[in-house]
Amino acid sequence: KSQSQTIYDPTCGSGSLLLKAADEAQRGVTIYGQEKDVATVALAKMNMILHGNEIAEIQQGDTISSPEFKNPDGTLKTFDFAVANPPFSTKSWSSGLDPQNDEFDRFTGYGIPSAKNGDYAFLLHFIKSLKSKGKGAIILPHGVLFRGNAEAEIRKNIIQADLVEGIVALPTQLFYSVTIPVTLWFISKNKKQKGKTLFIDARKMGHMVDRKHRDFTDEDIQKLADTFEAFQNGTLED
Repeated sequence: KSQSQTIYDPTCGSGSLLLKAADEAQRGVTIYGQEKDVATVALAKMNMILHGNEIAEIQQGDTISSPEFKNPDGTLKTFDFAVANPPFSTKSWSSGLDPQNDEFDRFTGYGIPSAKNGDYAFLLHFIKSLKSKGKGAIILPHGVLFRGNAEAEIRKNIIQADLVEGIVALPTQLFYSVTIPVTLWFISKNKKQKGKTLFIDARKMGHMVDRKHRDFTDEDIQKLADTFEAFQNGTLED
């Protein structure tokens, strides 16, 4: 991997997820992130400098209504890789935006997300932000797997477009700030296993560190990684 490859987080917070992902890149990647909160943007910029990523670009603003990374022709900039842990179930995601006439064309072909729930808005922005062979991982609440109406339609369209490589259902209490169960979605514009999506139920994995927090062991993480790799290589046994 060369430094010319790019990684993006549309809701980057203090940038820790971007830095972790960039550390895994064998030859480095150029980092791009956007964050709504002004104070957190300053923290993210400082974080990038402290970790030797001075050329990282961190922009401030609402990613859904005002994405800052654009091409010269006004279309959405796309990236080789993306990671995201967006705010869950945002009720005001469409303020300052007309989703029916989105200038960045993020909802065309998939559907308009529920007016009171922004989970799929972030997912569709995430998908649109990947290059033609791009891939990424995004954390979403468990409810995105089974909620109905507009969300069911979008979910069906994303699966039919063959964009979801795998989904891991994670246990509760894995993140300090979130008590509800979450899912990890692996998105790929160029899947190895065409027409197939791997579902892993990891809700009973991990162990309680204390009464409030669960953690995965290195073995747990390796087991998930091995399962995913076997699926991609076509060697996963049913």
